[in-house]
Amino acid sequence: MKRMIIVFIQIVLSMMILVGCWSKKELNELAIIVGLGIDKTEEGFNVTIQAVNPSEIAGKNNSGRSEVVTFMQSGETVVDAMKKMSKDAPRRPYVAHLREVVFGEKLAKEGIGGVLDYLSRNHEMRSDYFITVAKGSTAYDVLNVTTALEKVPANKLFGALENSEKTYTPVKTVRLDELINSVVSKGQEPVLMGVYVYGDPKSGSNVTNAQNASPSTGLRIDSVGVFKKDKLLGWLNEEESIGFNYITDNIKSTVESIHCEDGKLTINTIRSKTKVTGKVEDGEPKINVQVFSEGNVGEAACKIELTNPKNIKELEKKYEAEITNHIKVSITNVQEKFQSDIFGFGEVIHRSDLKSWRKLQPNWDQEFENMEVTIEVNTKIRRLGTITESIQSRIGE
Repeated sequence: MKRMIIVFIQIVLSMMILVGCWSKKELNELAIIVGLGIDKTEEGFNVTIQAVNPSEIAGKNNSGRSEVVTFMQSGETVVDAMKKMSKDAPRRPYVAHLREVVFGEKLAKEGIGGVLDYLSRNHEMRSDYFITVAKGSTAYDVLNVTTALEKVPANKLFGALENSEKTYTPVKTVRLDELINSVVSKGQEPVLMGVYVYGDPKSGSNVTNAQNASPSTGLRIDSVGVFKKDKLLGWLNEEESIGFNYITDNIKSTVESIHCEDGKLTINTIRSKTKVTGKVEDGEPKINVQVFSEGNVGEAACKIELTNPKNIKELEKKYEAEITNHIKVSITNVQEKFQSDIFGFGEVIHRSDLKSWRKLQPNWDQEFENMEVTIEVNTKIRRLGTITESIQSRIGE
């Protein structure tokens, strides 16, 4: 009898293990979504999806059709609008390969908290996509623009953001986990990168736009958006964005232009490290920002003798002054215009002095606005390039 019971249990367990295809989905039944746009309306939300057109992506012959298709539906909630996509899309939207999420500027100003709940709750979504804000326009306009070089506009945005952050200082990429952590944090406010549509959005949706050597309509990575909790307050300019990335240790590679007597000299920053420390003295929070950057001379469009150690020392001082100015401008303007601690100074105080932080936290916006911040920058010029003498100097001879 015991033997029969054991055999029965083994059969049941085997059946449970072998039913692995119950949730299978055929590829030809799915619409692969690479871009998701969400806009706020009076009734609820407009949701835009950018789906890959498989026949055009895989086909060798150019039929003249777009490589992607966009659908938009309205609903009281994001889930409601997504479900209504079945009225337009012949396949079920599949979001596991999502590359880009775009919030309309109106939604960002009113608050993205509810939308973040949807993004984090959806079990099909991975969290490795970038999140941006449509600066001055809607998410629909951004996702409806056809782009050159990259057949899929969402991939174009993803690649531009990833590449720009590595080579261009004002750019900051943000993924879902980082955004949620900043929104719920008590000592650091969120930021999101802006995407700007230049030209006419209507003509940008035409396939011929991407076929032009110089497209009249396109997408451009623009400014860093400042948030307080889940609401967009405004935008940083380029210099403020550079300072923000220096403070938050987000510099991978950049350039600094230094004035010479008769022109400019450019230094390519190859390494940069920032250390932020904090303390509380007599109830007042204080922050110290230490930056160490190394760079190579990239261009010397002025008459300067680079083999002279004295000149190199002078250049390093100017290099330090440039970085210091970026940081000062960023901190001062954010304190005055937004009173939003996007630098994470509150987190620094929290880690260094928990007891004092508990007293400061209820009025942290005011504390941040009036906080004293000291800046220390050290730089080193490593290489001068393949030539040591400026071409300008040789021309002058």
